[in-house]
Amino acid sequence: MSYKHLLVAVAPTPESHQLVARAVSIVKPVDGTITLITLASDPELYNQLAAPMMENLRELMLEETHLFLQSLKEQAGYPIHDTVIATGELSEHILNICGKTPIDLVVCGNHNQSFFSKVTCSAKRVVQSCSVDVLLVSL
Repeated sequence: MSYKHLLVAVAPTPESHQLVARAVSIVKPVDGTITLITLASDPELYNQLAAPMMENLRELMLEETHLFLQSLKEQAGYPIHDTVIATGELSEHILNICGKTPIDLVVCGNHNQSFFSKVTCSAKRVVQSCSVDVLLVSL
């Protein structure tokens, strides 16, 4: 089976480059497309006392997320069709995108770091609930 449109869940770590490289290796032979999805960090999770600075911090973190995705796109060696920055529960966004667009395969990393506990938990839910194939890549 060939996959033509992949949704790749990434996070701001070097391992995400491995996920994108894996996705490129899957779609390149069939001239397919790749969409990247990532979670935007919520500064309120870090410090409830810094409320007056939250908006500036939120904007800074969003800008950093955009720069991260841009870096992934530039280093992919293959055109990236779209990027999505989500907030909240990642699995809900993945399932929603799969329901609205013709995604053939969802690619997630299996990380063991604390930041990725959300991604790992999301991957489990996606595997259980998704109507398309899911590739869980060990990192």
